[in-house]
Amino acid sequence: MSGSTKPLLKAMNGGNPGKTPVWLMRQAGRYLPEYRALRAEKGGFLDLVYDSDAAAEVTLQPIRRFGFDGAILFSDILIVPHALGQGLRFEAGEGPRLSPPLVDASLASLEVVPGRLEPIYRTVEKVKAALPAETTFLGFAGSPWTVATYMVAGQGSREQAEARRYAYRDPEAFAAIIDAVADMTVDYLSGQVRAGVEAVQLFDSWAGSLSPDQFEQWVIAPSARIVSSFRARHPDVPVIGFPKGAGGKLIAYARETGVDVIGIDETVGPEWAARNLPSDLPVQGNLDPLALIAGGKALEKAVQRIISAFEDRPHIFNLGHGILPDTPIAHVEQLLELVRQ
Repeated sequence: MSGSTKPLLKAMNGGNPGKTPVWLMRQAGRYLPEYRALRAEKGGFLDLVYDSDAAAEVTLQPIRRFGFDGAILFSDILIVPHALGQGLRFEAGEGPRLSPPLVDASLASLEVVPGRLEPIYRTVEKVKAALPAETTFLGFAGSPWTVATYMVAGQGSREQAEARRYAYRDPEAFAAIIDAVADMTVDYLSGQVRAGVEAVQLFDSWAGSLSPDQFEQWVIAPSARIVSSFRARHPDVPVIGFPKGAGGKLIAYARETGVDVIGIDETVGPEWAARNLPSDLPVQGNLDPLALIAGGKALEKAVQRIISAFEDRPHIFNLGHGILPDTPIAHVEQLLELVRQ
């Protein structure tokens, strides 16, 4: 099936697919009983990510169950720092740990291990072989700012204070981290495309923690560089940019990064986005994941508002962030019914 007949790919390229395509961030994951069963069998999260048979199965689970228009590769944004030479482990109930934290060690002390990306490419090949013909296959990576916050602190943090302090204190050293992540990300996304993905998303989960000047320096500039380098290699592969928490800075992001699609989070009014973002730019989003948990009338009202706001432009229905583990399956079914009516 050619790309133009895939509804999600058509919308990404600015066309009208005749219906609103839909996929959900973190659609492969803990809200699905089949995922929880496989995770229990395989052990830790990282074991699952690096087992290409298991990761392919997890990627396909929500497609089999719901028939989403897009399948998103099951992996993690911290695969890139792992390939850059940091140790990576996931602590139960506490999230990821990277060692050594770059607040204590230099980037130069790390030994790059590009082979750590190979199992991800094998996952892509296995998913590609099993996907329905109408489903678009999405790859992804973390954006440099978000990835760097983990690399500097050695773990996630709400305020990203260590990375923000580091960036002010030693902008040259911080820029070296950003550049290393950006270079590896272009290679990584390119490898995903060669293995079979048809579009990619850049997740900038912590973009909202920066002042406008810092946002320009650490979010917009590196993202623009990635998009430009990636497009030189893969001119026909769309890039979705998702700078969570960017708010009013979305306008500059849309104008300056060159992304093909802009993802918006649930804090952005859909009418504001429709009014202020370039009229020909496809928009992805932006249902509150908690509205999905609520279901019923609240979900119906929220879905209707989003679809109405974006009826005059290419729109991909998605959440404003990842689906939450306690989301009822029935509410996902209700969502799909509402979007596809």
